Amino acid sequence: MKQFADLVNVLGTSTKTNDKLDALSDYFSSADDKDKVWVIAIFSGRRPKRIVNSTQLFTWCNELLNLPGWLMAESYHVVGDLGETIALLLPERTNFHASYPLHYYLETFLRIEKAEESIRKQFIIDAWNSMTQTERFVFNKLITGSFRIGVSQKMMVNALAKTVQLEASVIAHRISGNWDPANTLFNEILSQDSVTIDHSKPYPFYLAYALEDEPASLGDPHEWQAEWKWDGIRGQIIKRNEELFVWSRGEELMTDKFPEYHFLKDVLPNGLALDGEIMPYHNNLPLSFNVLQTRIGRKNVTKKQLQEAPVAFFCYDVLEYEGNDWREKPLQERRTLIEKLIKEINNEALRLSPTVEFSSWEELARIRSGSRDMNAEGVMLKRRSSIYQVGRKRGDWWKWKIDPLTIDAVMIYAAKGSGRRSNLYTDYTFAVKDGDKLVSFAKAYSGLTDKEFAQVDAFVKRNSLEKFGPVRTVKPELVFEIAFEGIAASNRHKSGVALRFPRMSRWRRDKKPDEINTLDDLKKMLEVYGK
Repeated sequence: MKQFADLVNVLGTSTKTNDKLDALSDYFSSADDKDKVWVIAIFSGRRPKRIVNSTQLFTWCNELLNLPGWLMAESYHVVGDLGETIALLLPERTNFHASYPLHYYLETFLRIEKAEESIRKQFIIDAWNSMTQTERFVFNKLITGSFRIGVSQKMMVNALAKTVQLEASVIAHRISGNWDPANTLFNEILSQDSVTIDHSKPYPFYLAYALEDEPASLGDPHEWQAEWKWDGIRGQIIKRNEELFVWSRGEELMTDKFPEYHFLKDVLPNGLALDGEIMPYHNNLPLSFNVLQTRIGRKNVTKKQLQEAPVAFFCYDVLEYEGNDWREKPLQERRTLIEKLIKEINNEALRLSPTVEFSSWEELARIRSGSRDMNAEGVMLKRRSSIYQVGRKRGDWWKWKIDPLTIDAVMIYAAKGSGRRSNLYTDYTFAVKDGDKLVSFAKAYSGLTDKEFAQVDAFVKRNSLEKFGPVRTVKPELVFEIAFEGIAASNRHKSGVALRFPRMSRWRRDKKPDEINTLDDLKKMLEVYGK
């Protein structure tokens, strides 16, 4: 655990990519093989489930410290993170033997997940007593399921590539799929056998960069294929060994969540992997992502939900055909195969994502302006000769999104952030005017610079009006422009609307609170852009 805690400390405090890469490489060069497997799992989204809740941790820590409840609560509110609060409050360890390796703790989590509370409590207290403050903090984040660290899967893959004799793209493929870190050896993950044994294994996704320059900078428009940038769930549909698998971009196996696709097991050829978008779809029209949200996160999909939020798979690439990897073939060849396959299957649950025909960049710009009418976020630009790469690469794939919707609002509540922002008020609630009242309608915690966050934090501390646990009511004086991708009616919100991806696009220092937008303005936007 000490070695992993030291790694997390470097990753969490360093601002330089090369320093993080070196720290990861050093870890993979020297750590226990079982620990390396768990680190790969953690940094690729396979975090262990939480085995205790925050109330239990709070109570057990307070029992050890025998502090007044209000003092423990106030310490938590000041720090802003329960795991860090406990790590800071508990005395230095009394058991001076070295802590156990990382895999010991994580595999114990799995073993006692459903054990009696007394067993879980004793395990956690014993662990606290044998750990340093840094180890304790990392341990607490793991047991609460809130482990977050600024390391991308791409960085982890590159670090592995420096320590084993494999290309990064090969590693990225081999660590994907449905494997169990508790029962997998380090050498097994990276072996060629892992690809052939796991029939479900998806391919790493190719991701596009946002187009920042004018599209004319890309050269001849005839060298490019344009498609709608759909607002759905990026996924892969795989058929191997007479089995069907549906994966999300986050490597969540979602086959059971979309029964509309189950018929594909009988009609798709073996050895096929398709890349596309899981989209709500009805009467030959793509629907808003808000429709799909009614099904996300549900373990069991009801008949009513299937009727109200039907889905289709909008296919735009093929990665494997007849068991052969097609990623090195040019896009135009892969596209020809997709068109043939989908035409043969001829079922509305599997749709061909259409290309957008254009002859000049000016014409494409005009088409792009109508993206919202298609429930799209803009257009994708893909070089016709491009291969299918791994991760986010510059040059061949670009996303040209439409400008977000915006509205001016005033901040009325603030709460502390998490991680490196746990000591700052960085999570804000915003309101618009409704006559003489202010009505809250959105929360946002991104979009400002570190300097601006520090300035807002200082304002909150000087201008707090009321305190509700970790939340502060503040004087409604700071105006921000809130940007968002979509708007929908919502019975769960007091304002009657819900925004898609709200964030602060700029601090409107030039505006006074009485100049913000109104609830009527939001409702007019709902009439125009809501679905």
